[in-house]
Amino acid sequence: MNFNTFFYKSFRILLLPFALLYGFIIIIRNWLFDKNYLHSAEFNFPLICVGNLAVGGTGKSPMVEYLVGLLEPFYAVATLSRGYKRKTQGYALADENTTALEIGDEPMQFHKKFPDIAVAVGESRIEAIPQLLHDKPETEVIILDDAFQHRAIKAGLNILLTEYNDIFTNDFFLPTGDLRDAQSSYKRAQIIIVTKCPPYLGEVEKKSIIKDINSLPHQKIFFTAIEYGRPYHIFSEKQRFVTTEDEILLVCGIANPKPLKQYLSEHAYTYYQQDYSDHHIFSIDDLKDIREKFEGIQSEQKFILTTEKDAVRLIKFNEQLRDLPLYVLPIRHNFLFEEGYAFDETVIHFIKHFQLNLVS
Repeated sequence: MNFNTFFYKSFRILLLPFALLYGFIIIIRNWLFDKNYLHSAEFNFPLICVGNLAVGGTGKSPMVEYLVGLLEPFYAVATLSRGYKRKTQGYALADENTTALEIGDEPMQFHKKFPDIAVAVGESRIEAIPQLLHDKPETEVIILDDAFQHRAIKAGLNILLTEYNDIFTNDFFLPTGDLRDAQSSYKRAQIIIVTKCPPYLGEVEKKSIIKDINSLPHQKIFFTAIEYGRPYHIFSEKQRFVTTEDEILLVCGIANPKPLKQYLSEHAYTYYQQDYSDHHIFSIDDLKDIREKFEGIQSEQKFILTTEKDAVRLIKFNEQLRDLPLYVLPIRHNFLFEEGYAFDETVIHFIKHFQLNLVS
């Protein structure tokens, strides 16, 4: 453990009184909902919620994309997000002129990758859902992005994500830990997914994690690993591979870049970092820094690599970046233990069962 890590962890321990106060407030809030002193709205409509208990990157956006890819061939799908760090407020529905500044980087990513689905944002989901259904009455299922802790709405299917290296059972409330909701809230989920697992996770460790989570009889637990696709150019979408001869400048503004850096350590000759905070809004000065750092790399076998989430915030700089070899690395969930089919069936069964109940 280096000095910075030691200092950071020690500092967070000193914040324990604030964590206890925050945890007390969260527990009281959940109790009020559980006892119906505070009410959760239910919609006679299939809602799938994707969320987590902790702050940071557990893979919510790739899971939303996985669900869209699974359901879009069969249903009219919509996504609804808060639109974190956008420059607008209230409900908004993406169209051909929408930018990331208007709806946020993650919804913009959904809109670019799935232009035929409805992508909406709204801080108040209880107000945004009726507006979305009014604008897109053909919608058959809505995926709520990062809405697990927002109990004003009760979704029919809750998918809770927790990261392999930071499982919620070993965590504590903010700011000492990373939890923004109580550990016991996992009981509200129908599906729990342990994300960012080692690709070759063994059965013994799998059973140990399941035992640690202590899932309820009706809950299903799945395990996924990160699977990176082939990088594509941000403007031309020309593809290339990452090879052991490449020197890469990584431009990254995401919550947890560790798996990405590990991937580059294993697949590239070397990489250089140009790190930014999560959801960072890039500026002209940032582009100058990126170009200067890239030009300082001596190798001829070099290119710039960024994430899909960062790319939607960089694409507006078409003129400034067009001459640079700037590539985007796609990411997806890969279900381990050959359980992807079981997960797919669970999700589709939820929608079919919901529709049957509506008919009857």
